[in-house]
Amino acid sequence: MSGGTAARPIRVVVCDDQDLVRTGFATIIGAQDDLVVVGEAADGEAATRLVRSERPDVVVMDVRMPVLDGIEATRRIAGPGVDDPTKVLIVTTFTLDSLVFDALRAGASGFLLKDARPAELLTAIRTVAAGESLLAPAVTRTLIGRHAEHLRPADRDTGVLDALTAREREVFVLVADGLSNAEIAQAMVISHETVKTYVSRILLKLSLRDRVQAVVLAHRLGLANPA
Repeated sequence: MSGGTAARPIRVVVCDDQDLVRTGFATIIGAQDDLVVVGEAADGEAATRLVRSERPDVVVMDVRMPVLDGIEATRRIAGPGVDDPTKVLIVTTFTLDSLVFDALRAGASGFLLKDARPAELLTAIRTVAAGESLLAPAVTRTLIGRHAEHLRPADRDTGVLDALTAREREVFVLVADGLSNAEIAQAMVISHETVKTYVSRILLKLSLRDRVQAVVLAHRLGLANPA
């Protein structure tokens, strides 16, 4: 046996009001060596209680549920003012639901559609647990569609990016196209840690809260591919 210490599994709570969906997610997640399901909830209120008692790393959260919906549950778990926020991955069927965007603003770290493949769900959980934000390509497109009607001529002034270096601009565009840090690292042939440093600098320089705001800004400036 190796003398090394095994990494602690990522602790996950699954919250969905549909028994079949919840059980399916829990089964897929629980079959992984690096993931463990520490609780299941059928509504947002139960999820918030589980978070307080189990202290998971990630909550897989549905949006529309009885008692307390996923938006308010996300706000209580990960929102502004929460002392010890837990990362939330929104998984829902509602591609164009405005509630999804409310959930992202409430503090969710990522968004995935329920028709995603099991491997995509597992990757999303690991990505969010690692401290990265994640947006499914469909969400990126929807974000742009939602904000397109609010574009003003001033939004096209790329002067706001003058603070970025050429390399940071390159990373900025890839973030806007929905690439994860790992994918950006591969595309630019640089290390994962270097990408994380670039992304942190970009958000700081542009006074952006997260990757969601970066996506919207990049598309407002016409710097990313809406497809």
